[in-house]
Amino acid sequence: MSKENKMGTMPIGPLLMNMSIPMMISMLVQALYNIVDSAFVGMISSQALAAVSLAFVYQNLCIALGIGTGVGVNALVARYLGEKDRHKASQVANVGIKLALITSVVFCGLTLLSVGPYFSSLSGKNNDLSAATIQAGKEYIIICCGIPFGVFVQTMLEKLLQATGKTKLSMVSQMSGAIFNCIMDPLWIFGIGPFPKMGVAGAALATVSGQFLGAGIALYFNIRYNNEIEISWKKYRMDFPTVRSIYGISLPTIIMQAVGSVMYYGFSRIVVRFTEDAVTVFGSYFKLQSFVFMPIFGLNNGMIPIVGYNYGARRPERIRKVVHMATLVAVGIMAVGTLIFLCFPRQLLGIFSVNEQILAIGIPALRIISVHFCIAGFCIVSNSFFQAMGHGMLSLFVSVGRQIVILLPAAYILSLVGGLSVVWWAFPIAELASATMCTLFRRRVDRLEIAPLEKGRAE
Repeated sequence: MSKENKMGTMPIGPLLMNMSIPMMISMLVQALYNIVDSAFVGMISSQALAAVSLAFVYQNLCIALGIGTGVGVNALVARYLGEKDRHKASQVANVGIKLALITSVVFCGLTLLSVGPYFSSLSGKNNDLSAATIQAGKEYIIICCGIPFGVFVQTMLEKLLQATGKTKLSMVSQMSGAIFNCIMDPLWIFGIGPFPKMGVAGAALATVSGQFLGAGIALYFNIRYNNEIEISWKKYRMDFPTVRSIYGISLPTIIMQAVGSVMYYGFSRIVVRFTEDAVTVFGSYFKLQSFVFMPIFGLNNGMIPIVGYNYGARRPERIRKVVHMATLVAVGIMAVGTLIFLCFPRQLLGIFSVNEQILAIGIPALRIISVHFCIAGFCIVSNSFFQAMGHGMLSLFVSVGRQIVILLPAAYILSLVGGLSVVWWAFPIAELASATMCTLFRRRVDRLEIAPLEKGRAE
């Protein structure tokens, strides 16, 4: 720790790019593998594609717990390193790994217990969901989300690499798992060569295998190259103060991420009353938009430790610069995404081998929803800034307000007034409200948290 970490010395522009570009590339690969996964599944049948789409509720909950806990660990490790306290940083890191294992066991049990009731709630007499879709969905969820150890451990270990600025190593571990999944997808789905033909279950098995591979590589990188923290199962034990500190930051993030599953479930119930194809469109949109949104999440993964480190080091000018630059980059990426969705919706949906009925619903849907992308870029960076500053409750308030308080009621009302063709406008409506809240909260955090640092330095 004699030499200061680059997060406190390197110029902000090059630093943000140095930290973020590897993560943006790895997130793009993750998004690509999600699309490839669904593209292969779409070759089986539209019911198989709808089944994988409905599995998003469980996958998002898994991500909520994994990434949410990782965000708390990431922020605390970066902050302690900024304060030059390696012991506390290592304590947080080791407790985080143990929490990942415990959470895996809990999530496995909850998945196996709830998957049946979940599909029963979507297949009532007023809903248009086929038996083939239900069966395929259960198979996919039980394998993909019933064996979550790889994804939880991989996510936590990657957050540790990111917290110490080793984003290139994090990128390698993420890409390794994603590329392995892309290779194994067609082999297990269609039974190519010596591999059995497993259909949708093969897609889930490929995903789980890739996650375990990524976790193994990330563990090796942390032990071999992450010298700023120490990984030791015996030396650093579980203790309540550390767990409380982690979840003090993570819990709002976990809830905020989990709210996405509630929104997805609620929106699916609204549109499935019209046709199962609407569920397929909704799921396809989420796969496609990940290719635009994932780079923003990679950008945020690079920004969060920079903000945390410089907050711990009491350097407000660097905090403001990195947040401002991240916002500009995010909005720029989203503008490109909007143009692609407006100009090429047919080609985008065609990736999944969908039929004309799905295209008729999906083309106008993609164009309507993409209107909010640029606003979403601003909001996503803002929420990550709140988390990095230890104000996870602000992010939670924005997320719940946008997805539960505004989006779902708006979607339901629009479905009654204008039918399926206008229900998609709920997304731009909700994002405008989110942007208003983010603007007010950013000003508040700057006034109460960042401005006092300037006075402290002056004194």
